Amino acid sequence: MYFCQQIIKKHNKDVIKKTEMPYLTIEKKADIFTSFGAKATNTGSIEGQIALLTERINHISDHLKDNKKDFSTQRGLMMMVGKRKRLLTYLSKHDLAGYRALIEKLGLRK
Repeated sequence: MYFCQQIIKKHNKDVIKKTEMPYLTIEKKADIFTSFGAKATNTGSIEGQIALLTERINHISDHLKDNKKDFSTQRGLMMMVGKRKRLLTYLSKHDLAGYRALIEKLGLRK
């Protein structure tokens, strides 16, 4: 986890508050969509959505390695994996060459 310190004025005293920074920033999302979906504003592209889901799945998998009893996060992970599977099925039916290129680029199949 990434933490940043934020100074807050509370009752005329400076209080340092640690806040968690998001792991998936706007710049990182734009970079993912640029590399997979042609443009940063093309957030609806199937390739970009699959790449973003893969990034989120990898992050949550790392979280679940440390927190084995976090069942609500585990359910969310399974839902994301299912959504990615449905998007990959759609892509394989409509653009087989793009599907194979994306699988190779993301390293999903071995």
